[in-house]
Amino acid sequence: MSEASAIGTDTAELRKARGAFFTPLKVTEFIAEWALRTGTEEVLEPSCGEAAFLVAAADRFAQLGWRDTPTLHGVELHAESARTAKTLVEATGTHADVIVSDFFLLDPAPRYDVVIGNPPYVRYQDFAGESRSRSRAAALRGGVNLTALASSWAAFTVHSALFLKPGGRMGLVLPAELLSVNYAAEIRSFLMRSFAEVQLVMFDERVFPGVLEEVVLLLADGYQNGAATHMSIYQVSSPNDLTPDLVAYPWTPTTPGGKWTPSLLGRDALAAYSSAVRSDAFTRLEDWGDTTLGMVTGNNKYFALSPERVRELGLIGSDLVRLSPPGSKHLRGLELTKDRLRNLGEEGAATWLFRPAGTPSPAGQAYIDAGHRAGVDTAYKCRVRSPWWRVPVIQPADLFLTYMNADTPRITTNKAGAHHLNSVHGIYLQPHVRDIGLELLPVASLNSLTLLGAEMVGRAYGGGMLKLEPREADELPVPSPTLVASAAGDLAQIKPAVRSRLRAGDLLGATVLVDEVLLAHDMHCTATQITAIRAARAALYSRRAARGGEPRTEA
Repeated sequence: MSEASAIGTDTAELRKARGAFFTPLKVTEFIAEWALRTGTEEVLEPSCGEAAFLVAAADRFAQLGWRDTPTLHGVELHAESARTAKTLVEATGTHADVIVSDFFLLDPAPRYDVVIGNPPYVRYQDFAGESRSRSRAAALRGGVNLTALASSWAAFTVHSALFLKPGGRMGLVLPAELLSVNYAAEIRSFLMRSFAEVQLVMFDERVFPGVLEEVVLLLADGYQNGAATHMSIYQVSSPNDLTPDLVAYPWTPTTPGGKWTPSLLGRDALAAYSSAVRSDAFTRLEDWGDTTLGMVTGNNKYFALSPERVRELGLIGSDLVRLSPPGSKHLRGLELTKDRLRNLGEEGAATWLFRPAGTPSPAGQAYIDAGHRAGVDTAYKCRVRSPWWRVPVIQPADLFLTYMNADTPRITTNKAGAHHLNSVHGIYLQPHVRDIGLELLPVASLNSLTLLGAEMVGRAYGGGMLKLEPREADELPVPSPTLVASAAGDLAQIKPAVRSRLRAGDLLGATVLVDEVLLAHDMHCTATQITAIRAARAALYSRRAARGGEPRTEA
């Protein structure tokens, strides 16, 4: 506890540091009404702040007509907030037992029927030292081994469940990253195996004004009463729409720990998407080939050179490797050709990698000596290899895949035979699909179903960017080789028009052309299904773009 906390002074900065965001009344009332059903439950609110959930529980008990004055239990790290919490709860005529403590220091005992609350949200960058160690130990007690990337809410969710009696209920406000981030896979699996029923409430709008992080409501029932076989999904616009008579639709994750992002889709879109990706017409990108990381130089500014810089240094062919320039702005079309690469170089892009394969030329050695004097060799990736100036190369990929995207990941044929850095991924096609993949996979992948799939398998980052790591790229739903082969003639025919649309920045126009061939014609998707898929992708894109802080209109 900080000195300011110890003397009772609280500020917005201190609340943010410990992950305290106060929950809207509509949310606390909804969760309390869902969780409390008899008026006899033992209730715990961990990290209770100023007791928003405990007060809602007291009001719910009053509605249920409790006979004996109940005691509501809370845990709070901040002493002044704990005192305020006790005062507010007891003002309702209910007893309050609020402990001042780090929740992770409490040994879990299964004594509560209900755990409700809003766990603190502290990102992994700020969640370190003793606090992180305690949280990981607490999660391990529940059989969950969290990675170093886990934010505070993850361990908090597991630790909270361990305080429940068998059959107990847990209602929490959690970051929407529960649905998608890799480190939350263990949490997703824990919830599905530990509770008989798992429900999620999704919001179209932000719940916390001024906070970019989206949230979901987790409603988990029947602790240790069997594993959930499916989930129930509720979708509302805002907390004002939370009512007891919400209508849910069921959804079953492909694996318990798999991403829950598809649960963000509406019923019609989810049905259309699920039917398509489970058919023979679509497959995972992994079935086309291997997606790998690009080369890591340790210092792109030194190693990646423009043709003009190459001429200035006097470097020769044996010192150099042909390179797709750092970044991916030039990979928004269907192919990277030798002519395009040459033009990029003439425009000043770094189209050469300094990488002598054998003995450097005299000019190459002079450049190495200059790099040594500048301390380039002290960079981590440089100092751990020998010689420091010889970047490990990988074979030129068949296709490039962009992995940091404002709109959607793009697949581009590497006709230039260029090597690539780790600003893009390389796809190495299986031999039996290489020819058709090189020619048609980039255009075939520009369909609405793949665009929607990218939003679900990728990760949304601050600024609204969509990131796709190789493991996630493996799961990207793309047309199968069989579908692409059956539509080869039509895809080849529309390819010039698709290329033209992309050059004009009209991604959605290009997608409409591909949809007409693959989805409408070859897969016999109805107009209603295609519309639902497009609308769902647009909704997920808008959610992600909103995280950038400003509305973004897609070209």
